[in-house]
This record gives sequence, structure tokens and C-alpha cells, in this order.
Amino acid sequence: MSARVDILGIGFDRLDLTQAAEQIAQRHARAERSFVITANPEFVMLARRDGELAAIAKIADLVVADGTGVLIASRLLGSALPARVPGRLLVPAMLARIAPTGAPVFLLGAGPGIADRAARRLSQMFPAIRIAGTHSGSPSAAEDEAIRVRIRESGARVLLVAYGMPAQERWLSRNLPRLPSVIVAIGVGGVFDQLAGRVRMPPPFVHAVGFEWLWRLLFEPRRWRRQRVLPVFVALVLRERLLGR
Repeated sequence: MSARVDILGIGFDRLDLTQAAEQIAQRHARAERSFVITANPEFVMLARRDGELAAIAKIADLVVADGTGVLIASRLLGSALPARVPGRLLVPAMLARIAPTGAPVFLLGAGPGIADRAARRLSQMFPAIRIAGTHSGSPSAAEDEAIRVRIRESGARVLLVAYGMPAQERWLSRNLPRLPSVIVAIGVGGVFDQLAGRVRMPPPFVHAVGFEWLWRLLFEPRRWRRQRVLPVFVALVLRERLLGR
């Protein structure tokens, strides 16, 4: 693979949605572990202040651009990424390729009962999928061992973690080395809520123009606090462009 595209200190892999899903499936077939991060501008800005999170991004096997801001930034900085890879699309694209193999899938996180509903939806989408288990749990380190026991006993090869950024990435970095059966691990943010029908999915034209962030803000106004970093992200990217870095 070519070198990652650096966006304000975070390296992104040069993959579109199809390429990312194919690479994950191929690595799974070879039993090569894939720790996947779907990173948006909020992730980039948090990692600039948080050395631990930045280090986690460096060791991840794949870091893909989940957000229009990252895509635009890559173009402004002269090393364009091919396309956005939203988590809500990467999960089904990946499972469409892996589910027919019978690989057990474990859903961890989200609110009580949400993972169960998301699992039922995935079973409708992919009849061949094998759900190994679901658990809401907590990203608290105090619960790590109990959750690891559940996952190990399930024999899961695919682990989807919906604790939200950055808790899910921290959880995976702590626990993945102690989950030998897991081949694919990805933090999926609000994907379970979307699959369970708790969050309205954006219509295709909203996705096409890259305004999914605005759609989510309209229906989840509390997100405005997280999105306050976006103007700073833009300013830093423009500074990098002007400095020719």
C-alpha cells in the first residue's frame, strides 16, 4: 500500500469504500488482523491534543476518511484521498463480503437493547450472517475483563464496537491484543443506532453532496459541541496549505 496521506498529523489510507471493504475481507481471509478506524475532522482535532489517541491511529491497520472535511483537506494539501468511507456504509459493505464465510460477528456498545435491534437488522440484510453475540457494556476499563470473557466465549472473528469516538478506539487498543479470535475490529460510532432505526438515515442526495454532518446535526442538536472544532480544523488546513507543507 502507498504511504498514508497526512492530515494535520493523522495518516489516512488511500482507499475508497469498495477498496476498503475488499481489503478488510481479503485480510480476514488470510487471518490478518485489521484494526480499522473511521476518522473525521473531530477525530483529527482531538488527536492533536491527545497523544495517546494519535498513537492509536498510527498503529491501526486501516484509517479511512469518514467525513467530507477530511476529503476536502486532502485535496487542499495536494494529496487527494479517493473518496469518503463513512462507517455506516463501510460496515454493510464489509459484512456483505465476510458474512457468507460464516465468520461470527459480535456487536458491542450503544444503549440497552440497541445492539440486539441492530443485529436483527443485519440478519435481515445478510441472511448468511452469524451473530456471535451482542452486549451494550461500557467503555470503562473496570468492565474490560468481563466483556473480553463474553467475546472470547463467543468465538467472534468480527467485532463492531459502538462506544463513540474516542472511547471505542481506546477500548479496542486496550483489549484487542487479548482477543485472539478477533480478526476484524472496527469502531462504528452511531451505526447501531442507525441500523436499529433510532437515527434517521440521510437521503442519497445528502450523502452525494457531502452534507451528512449537517443532517446529523439537524436531528442530533447536541452534536454542535463536538462540531465547534470544525472552523479550527479548516483554519489549520488552510495554514498548512499556505505554508506549503
